[in-house]
Amino acid sequence: MRDHLFHIDEPTGAELEAVENEWPLIIAELDLMEAELDVLDAAEIGGPFDLDWQRLRRAEARVLREAAALADRVAGPYRAA
Repeated sequence: MRDHLFHIDEPTGAELEAVENEWPLIIAELDLMEAELDVLDAAEIGGPFDLDWQRLRRAEARVLREAAALADRVAGPYRAA
Protein backbone atom coordinates (compact mmCIF):
# COMPACT_ATOMS: atom_id res chain seq x y z
CA MET A 1 0.00 0.00 0.00
CA ARG A 2 1.16 3.52 -0.67
CA ASP A 3 1.40 5.06 2.76
CA HIS A 4 2.95 8.22 1.40
CA LEU A 5 -0.37 9.11 -0.28
CA PHE A 6 -2.20 9.34 3.02
CA HIS A 7 -1.25 11.85 5.66
CA ILE A 8 -3.52 11.56 8.68
CA ASP A 9 -2.94 13.80 11.65
CA GLU A 10 -3.51 12.26 15.04
CA PRO A 11 -6.07 13.98 17.25
CA THR A 12 -4.65 16.48 19.69
CA GLY A 13 -4.99 16.14 23.42
CA ALA A 14 -7.62 18.89 23.41
CA GLU A 15 -9.64 17.09 20.74
CA LEU A 16 -9.49 13.83 22.69
CA GLU A 17 -10.56 15.65 25.84
CA ALA A 18 -13.50 17.22 23.98
CA VAL A 19 -14.65 13.78 22.84
CA GLU A 20 -14.24 12.46 26.36
CA ASN A 21 -16.37 15.33 27.70
CA GLU A 22 -19.08 14.64 25.11
CA TRP A 23 -19.08 10.86 25.56
CA PRO A 24 -21.94 10.69 28.13
CA LEU A 25 -24.13 12.75 25.78
CA ILE A 26 -23.18 10.57 22.81
CA ILE A 27 -24.17 7.43 24.73
CA ALA A 28 -27.46 9.05 25.82
CA GLU A 29 -28.25 10.01 22.22
CA LEU A 30 -27.53 6.47 21.04
CA ASP A 31 -29.86 5.13 23.74
CA LEU A 32 -32.54 7.59 22.60
CA MET A 33 -32.17 6.47 19.01
CA GLU A 34 -32.50 2.84 20.08
CA ALA A 35 -35.64 3.65 22.09
CA GLU A 36 -37.12 5.47 19.09
CA LEU A 37 -36.40 2.50 16.85
CA ASP A 38 -37.99 0.16 19.39
CA VAL A 39 -41.17 2.28 19.34
CA LEU A 40 -41.25 2.03 15.56
CA ASP A 41 -40.54 -1.71 15.60
CA ALA A 42 -43.22 -2.31 18.22
CA ALA A 43 -45.85 -1.09 15.78
CA GLU A 44 -45.31 -4.30 13.83
CA ILE A 45 -46.32 -6.44 16.80
CA GLY A 46 -49.31 -4.50 18.06
CA GLY A 47 -47.53 -1.79 20.01
CA PRO A 48 -45.95 0.45 20.98
CA PHE A 49 -46.65 -0.57 24.54
CA ASP A 50 -46.51 1.43 27.75
CA LEU A 51 -42.98 0.22 28.48
CA ASP A 52 -41.83 1.38 25.04
CA TRP A 53 -43.15 4.88 25.69
CA GLN A 54 -41.69 4.90 29.20
CA ARG A 55 -38.28 3.93 27.88
CA LEU A 56 -38.51 6.65 25.23
CA ARG A 57 -39.38 9.30 27.83
CA ARG A 58 -36.51 8.19 30.08
CA ALA A 59 -34.09 8.32 27.15
CA GLU A 60 -35.28 11.81 26.18
CA ALA A 61 -34.86 13.00 29.77
CA ARG A 62 -31.37 11.53 29.95
CA VAL A 63 -30.32 13.34 26.76
CA LEU A 64 -31.54 16.61 28.25
CA ARG A 65 -29.67 15.96 31.52
CA GLU A 66 -26.45 15.05 29.73
CA ALA A 67 -26.69 18.07 27.41
CA ALA A 68 -27.14 20.36 30.42
CA ALA A 69 -24.24 18.69 32.22
CA LEU A 70 -22.03 19.12 29.15
CA ALA A 71 -22.99 22.79 28.91
CA ASP A 72 -22.04 23.23 32.56
CA ARG A 73 -18.70 21.48 32.05
CA VAL A 74 -17.86 23.51 28.95
CA ALA A 75 -18.99 26.87 30.35
CA GLY A 76 -17.23 26.32 33.65
CA PRO A 77 -17.17 29.15 36.19
CA TYR A 78 -17.85 31.85 33.56
CA ARG A 79 -21.45 30.81 32.94
CA ALA A 80 -23.95 33.66 33.03
CA ALA A 81 -26.45 33.58 35.87
